[in-house]
Amino acid sequence: MPDPSLSRFRRIVEAACEALEARREEINDLNVFPVADGDTGDNMARTLRSVLDALDEMTADGRAIDEIGRDEIVHAVSRAALLGARGNSGVILSQIVRGLAEELSSRPGQRIDPALMASALGRAADAAYESVPDPREGTMLTVIREIAHRVSSLVAHAESEFGDMNDDAVQERVLAELAAGAVSVGEESVARGPDLLPLLKESGVVDSGGYGLVVIMSGFLGALSGDSEAPSRVRHHVAPREIHESHHSSNLYRWCTNFAVTGNDLNPKRFQSELERIGDSVLVVGDDETLRVHVHTNDPEAAMSIFEEFGSIVDTELEDMHEMTAARSERLSGDGDGAPVVAAAERPRGNCGAVAVVSADGIAGLYRELGATIVDGGVTLNPSTEELIAAIESAPEPEVVLLPNSGNVILAAERAVELASKPAAVVPTTSQQAGLSAIVALDPSGTTERNAKAMRAALTMVRAGGVAPAARDDADGRFRKGDAVGFIEEDLIAWGEPEPTLRSVFTRLGAEAELMTCITGAGAPLSGSKVRELAPSEPELELLDGGQPNWWWLIAAE
Repeated sequence: MPDPSLSRFRRIVEAACEALEARREEINDLNVFPVADGDTGDNMARTLRSVLDALDEMTADGRAIDEIGRDEIVHAVSRAALLGARGNSGVILSQIVRGLAEELSSRPGQRIDPALMASALGRAADAAYESVPDPREGTMLTVIREIAHRVSSLVAHAESEFGDMNDDAVQERVLAELAAGAVSVGEESVARGPDLLPLLKESGVVDSGGYGLVVIMSGFLGALSGDSEAPSRVRHHVAPREIHESHHSSNLYRWCTNFAVTGNDLNPKRFQSELERIGDSVLVVGDDETLRVHVHTNDPEAAMSIFEEFGSIVDTELEDMHEMTAARSERLSGDGDGAPVVAAAERPRGNCGAVAVVSADGIAGLYRELGATIVDGGVTLNPSTEELIAAIESAPEPEVVLLPNSGNVILAAERAVELASKPAAVVPTTSQQAGLSAIVALDPSGTTERNAKAMRAALTMVRAGGVAPAARDDADGRFRKGDAVGFIEEDLIAWGEPEPTLRSVFTRLGAEAELMTCITGAGAPLSGSKVRELAPSEPELELLDGGQPNWWWLIAAE
């Protein structure tokens, strides 16, 4: 008889893979323990993807997933996770999968009910701890243990309230409730990690593996509850732009070495001490037929030679940790093509800070001077909701206001503040220059609510405009591609040569204003002195360099 639990299992694994892949790079950047090789997200994603691939391979002969026996599935899943594991986090995750699978297979015919899920998570936590020679709290080990404890507690205190677990709809609802509890306690555990592991606190990050586990659980929750937005509500954790180098490079050993050993009568404990003589971060897990080995060493061949007389070496992979660390540092520092989307403010201004969407380094610098956390919206000023949430969470202040700086971003910004874990509000700025005027009104000692009100009031006193090169010929024949076009807010008010067009915008905006700010963009055809000549004598003009694409001049009048 088909087992609907198996079909559900494939669905939640796929959802977990998608959730993990969506935050893979973010998890990579948080990776500082035990070695900061910046690959935790990659390793966990590959391990879980191996499980999904194994499930799909089992149906290649035309069998439906819910027609395959549970024993066959759990054996395939355990082996796939083991062979697909890479790095410390991947190997530990494979053991969590193994623990879950072994407990589920130990009770053939029993539906996957709350009691079985609780015991499976407990066994998974035990397997994770047993896989590590020197378990450290504050890591993914702590997270899986506390998740298992919370689920067991929920089951113990609500067992009589679950209803008919033979009803598929009831079963799915109850498992979703347990998954919600797992996500909740997992987030609490991740946030507490830096208090348990000093290296995390020194580095300004949470444990990457623990965070990855919470993301996986959020995928489970989304699949079980039917809420596709569940993974997006998990709090983002963004690595600082600069991580203390002495803690975050593998200077002693270069090669992250991963391979599997197949044979007979294999004993994982037999090889631990010999590997530790030539490397560190040693993990050897598996059973008497298959081992997965992970070690950081300068001599990968010596590591593999230890196993040659005991079995066959397969699935070998070497990664240069020096290159990985350099790539992560470049990405976080913003050098090269790997510039981060989010750049958190260097220090908190007080209780309330600002997050601003910008499109150029120069404008970003102006906002940074005012203490803002930056979201690089690119040329189109169109960041995702996920990126906005990440910025809110990475801001050093406990509360924030969000400046979308584009009408197209306001809806995404409103969604982001709904999903953020800290108090946040949108101040609906529709241009970068108006945002600069609004942020001046921010009182760092105030609350989000009070600041949002004050900044919205400041916006009512600002008129924005600009001059840009036309992107195409005008259908009415007023201008051609490359001519200057001048706007006030959304209205086209002048066109033609740059000088008269800029003068027209200045004149219209300057009427009754006390201060005008003009931000010069990339490729602007007039010098700063000429721009000052074109501006009216009143109001006062502040001329800044923004470097923004597409706009020669962005102007705000207050």
